[in-house]
Amino acid sequence: MTDHGFGVVRPLPGNGLVAYMGGLLLVCDSGESAADALIEALRETAESGGDGRALARRAAQVLAADMAGDPATCAVAGPVGDGVAVLVSGSASATVTTQAGETRLAGSDSLTWADRLVNGPVERVELSLPGAGGPHPAVRFDGGVVHGGGIIGDLTDQPRQAAPARMLTSEMPATGLHMEPDLIQPPAQPPAQQPAEQPQPQPAEQRPPYPLADQPPVTPGPPSGPQPAPAEQPPFQPEPAYQQQDSGYQQEQPAYLTPPEPPFQPTQEQQPPQPEQQQFPTFDEPQPASGNGSGDHPVPQPMGPPDHYDQPAPPVLGTPDPYDQPGQPPQQQEQPEHGDRPMVYGVDCKNDHFNDPRSPYCAVCGIALVQRTLVPYKGPRPSLGVLILDDGTTLPLETDYLLGRDPERAPEVAGGSARPAKVTSPDGSVSRRHLRVALDGWDVNLVDLGSVNGTQIQPPGDPNFYDIPPNEPVTIAPGTTVRVGVSRTLRFEAHRG
Repeated sequence: MTDHGFGVVRPLPGNGLVAYMGGLLLVCDSGESAADALIEALRETAESGGDGRALARRAAQVLAADMAGDPATCAVAGPVGDGVAVLVSGSASATVTTQAGETRLAGSDSLTWADRLVNGPVERVELSLPGAGGPHPAVRFDGGVVHGGGIIGDLTDQPRQAAPARMLTSEMPATGLHMEPDLIQPPAQPPAQQPAEQPQPQPAEQRPPYPLADQPPVTPGPPSGPQPAPAEQPPFQPEPAYQQQDSGYQQEQPAYLTPPEPPFQPTQEQQPPQPEQQQFPTFDEPQPASGNGSGDHPVPQPMGPPDHYDQPAPPVLGTPDPYDQPGQPPQQQEQPEHGDRPMVYGVDCKNDHFNDPRSPYCAVCGIALVQRTLVPYKGPRPSLGVLILDDGTTLPLETDYLLGRDPERAPEVAGGSARPAKVTSPDGSVSRRHLRVALDGWDVNLVDLGSVNGTQIQPPGDPNFYDIPPNEPVTIAPGTTVRVGVSRTLRFEAHRG
């Protein structure tokens, strides 16, 4: 989101009510009995500085108190960080456009209402009622409550900044001569005049790299004061650039005219003796049938004791230990499928309880598991424990669950990949599709399905709750407490005894 909330906000033509306050959006049917309560909830949330999550929570409370008849037709949206929280009910709909694509929500998808926290960055938000028209490009909505069938917040079209006004005549300074600052030209600089006297030498860092074109180079004058006598210099003798050979002697050339010496090349007499290379038959030459065959290249015979590394390995006696094979996976015993329970690899304790091979103790009887004496095999996965809700409801962890206010209509339940677990709250903080409990092998994972009020976990022995990221699996350990929404909790317990 930006400092302007939803950027440029435009209402859509229609017969409903459209409200925009404090960066929060609302559309509702003007004939709804809860319309006044929804507008008041929007106003109070905006005045208290609440975000989209707080607005969705207040709207859910209003809708929960007005459940006598059909669901009210309304939709609200508000920023949450760089994302947006959306709630729709009845025949209203919402479309949120981000860089990843569009997210559409319809109140008809739920028996009560649908809400979602859409991660940003958000580009466009549209809330509409049935029969809403299209936006007019010249119409902008600065705030308040008006008639309309929907509302659009476009963050890609930022409001124009007003140009600064020019000063009025009465605001100008009381002077006889006044010129606009942007019309004043800097005065031309007069050309520098060369002083008649000798200029002082400039420091090295201020000297130009070469004499200027319009100024002759400065020649310093003779130094003042007594000066020591100059030392006698030998007469100048030019260095010859060639060798005189006709006179019978050779002058030494300067170093910069002397060609470099070639690298040392030993002569044939100076070559060190090379060891005689042993002749071996090539792969293309015929091999003699026996050791006493004739030929120019006899087959070399092995000498000395035989190399034990060239001998085949002795056969392995007995069953190999799977943990003594470096780099090789242990050989696991395959077992046939067992009913509807998935097959996983595990180990048995001495009381024949099937366990996670990573666990140091049996999850049933608590006996220590000695890994060196255990061989993992594939068998039916037992129940991983139970989820105990704060109202006493228990969910055996034998399959995946989908928790929410209206889980029966979720696609995961309709597709058969999860069982429904209905969880409601009086404050309306539990979403229609709030949380999925996904079993992966021996792990129990939680996946928040983009709920508005989020999901928090409290690890065993930790007094604090921590938010889990949306749409990412988080593995929990036995003894973890999970908070769904604001007021509902559940606890993960493993089997013992």
